[in-house]
Amino acid sequence: MLKKRFTELALVTTALLLITGILWLTDGDRYITSLVPRDHTVAAVLPECNRAWPVGNFFPWNILYKIAPIPAIILASSSLVILLMGSFRACKGWLAPWRKRAIFILLLLALGPGLVVNVLLKGELGRPRPRQIVEFGGEYQFTQCWQPGEGGSNSSFPSGHATIAFFLMAPWFILRDEKEQKKRYAEIFLLTGILFGTLVGIARILQGGHFVSDILWAGGLLYLLGSILGLALGMHKSTSTSNISNDP
Repeated sequence: MLKKRFTELALVTTALLLITGILWLTDGDRYITSLVPRDHTVAAVLPECNRAWPVGNFFPWNILYKIAPIPAIILASSSLVILLMGSFRACKGWLAPWRKRAIFILLLLALGPGLVVNVLLKGELGRPRPRQIVEFGGEYQFTQCWQPGEGGSNSSFPSGHATIAFFLMAPWFILRDEKEQKKRYAEIFLLTGILFGTLVGIARILQGGHFVSDILWAGGLLYLLGSILGLALGMHKSTSTSNISNDP
């Protein structure tokens, strides 16, 4: 099991680096952003305004932007309820298998969308957003992902909205080693999380808020952190043990 997990980490990391390399060599970030329609009249006066990127303000992209955090809020709230209820003697027995999983969800939320993405990367790298760079009417020079820029805090890399949307995949890491039925649930969460995060990412690209690489690394970082945190908490051990003890 451990070998499988480390192989997975290596494959995901390799894929992220390979796609990033292609975006760097082809200038893919700027090229793809250049295809997004802009209102040049508004952009001439208010280059950093969302209205200069009109498509992102239409349905369904405007709605996706607003609802991006909702699944994560539901998952975190449910996990918090489980932990609180688990402190009562009457609930300890039947909630015991879920307490560790609830801790995982809350820790991943704090580490991924919280500390790593919004504090360490968005707060420190300063990569300018598409609507902030010279080519699209802004004042800053374009920088590649992982390169420091002049965009200040709450910068472009990676996308915070996409990261919180990709968080819908979090149950994948705690259910994928379970019995067949729960494995199907895990796959549903994984696929739905990837789809939801991608759609929110597209919305942010259409709004001039992020580049493609910002979205790529939002999902990639969350997946890597989820896998590493799962290993650190021994999620694969607890689920395996649970499977054995529940067999007739």
